Amino acid sequence: MAGITGIGSGMNIDDMVGALVKAEKAPKEAQLNRLETATTTKISALGTLRTALSSFQTALKDLNDIKLFENRSAKSSNTDLLTATASKTAQPGTYSVKVEQLATGSKTATKALEGNFTTSAAGTLTVKVGSGEGINVGIEEGASLTQVKDALNAALKDSGVSANLLTDPSTGKTRLVMSSSNTGEGKDVSISASTGLEAFTIDTASKATAEEGGWLELAQNAKFSIDGLALESATNKVEGAIPDVTLDLVAAGKDKSITVTVAQDQEGVTVNIKKFVEAYNNLIKTTNSLTKVTKVGEDGIPLAGGLVGDSSVRSILSGIQNELISAGGGDGVRLLSDLGITTQKDGTLGIDDKKLKAALENNFDAVGSYFTGDTGLMNRLNNRVDGFNQTGGILAQRVSGLEATTADIKAQREKLELRIESMTARLYSQFNAMDTMVAQLSNTSSWLETTLSSLPGVVKKSAK
Repeated sequence: MAGITGIGSGMNIDDMVGALVKAEKAPKEAQLNRLETATTTKISALGTLRTALSSFQTALKDLNDIKLFENRSAKSSNTDLLTATASKTAQPGTYSVKVEQLATGSKTATKALEGNFTTSAAGTLTVKVGSGEGINVGIEEGASLTQVKDALNAALKDSGVSANLLTDPSTGKTRLVMSSSNTGEGKDVSISASTGLEAFTIDTASKATAEEGGWLELAQNAKFSIDGLALESATNKVEGAIPDVTLDLVAAGKDKSITVTVAQDQEGVTVNIKKFVEAYNNLIKTTNSLTKVTKVGEDGIPLAGGLVGDSSVRSILSGIQNELISAGGGDGVRLLSDLGITTQKDGTLGIDDKKLKAALENNFDAVGSYFTGDTGLMNRLNNRVDGFNQTGGILAQRVSGLEATTADIKAQREKLELRIESMTARLYSQFNAMDTMVAQLSNTSSWLETTLSSLPGVVKKSAK
């Protein structure tokens, strides 16, 4: 509606309309801005709180697992020679282990062949690992050594056996070498050949010589001892020697004694207890930041957190803290302080590592009873926060309500804009009408003045 206005009256109608519109719009717009800022801040704060609560609940779930307290650990005093794992049914104990030799696969070779050797007939090579079932590999007539190698590797790719070629630079002669990852005594790789392919025969009964084929390295068992008892295994992964314990032999160390200790998995439990404490401390720090008021700048203008005075935060923390100081569990462990976990001045939890370790060593089962089960601390804590943080819970409902407020603010802004547009149009119409009327009155006044001054007997004022 703005344009060339006020010609008739000489008034600045644009400024007048603008001032009136601004006076009408500013208070409502400021109110909506304040409400929108407060709503957005609270939605963000509730999201931050829910994230911290979710992390806290994850830690509670991980520690509230009876399997964690059923697990057994197996530790080796020298992991360069041996590593160990144990199932939950393994009996605690300490064992002295020595590794004399590792289990290995075999390497065998054909006799030395000319480098330009090609097969004189088509046929079949049968590859065996020990007394196992043979694998037949078809070879074409005129195949080079490289083509024979490739055919073998293609057929043997899932058997643990591979073929390679080794050439003696001094003679130019080449051997086909077979390597096997199948460990254990008697699992040597042999090749039998059909007529015309006899050059590729490998007999493992004898060692290879400068010209003839045979074995280069015989497959062998692992040899080791446990508490002085000599034992052997076809593989380096030894199962069953110690019930429910797996030994992985890494390297031989004949004169080096390795101590293998099978015990309750105190380390795994300790890790999960510390994760719980860390998640709780993060929750405390998060709620503190969301509910504190900080003075900013020289004037000390207060900056309030998004959930200052929030009743939900108070309820959550009150419920959690009540459970933390409530006795539970059985003899030996009834409070967090029995585990060396205590509240610090800032409200977070601290851990006395020595006291925690002693509690796990002396009352491992009692620690499990204290943390796990329907009446365990972890479940009680989860019950305190789940109603707030679950899908459709109190916090989710509050966020939904705030999102509805945000939508309403948007709708109010749209209505305000429509009202302001209507008001602007109405004011321009009124002021323009007034301007027109003033112009008309001015014209009438001028006409009357001219008409009256021309009547007989009227004395005109002289110009000075």
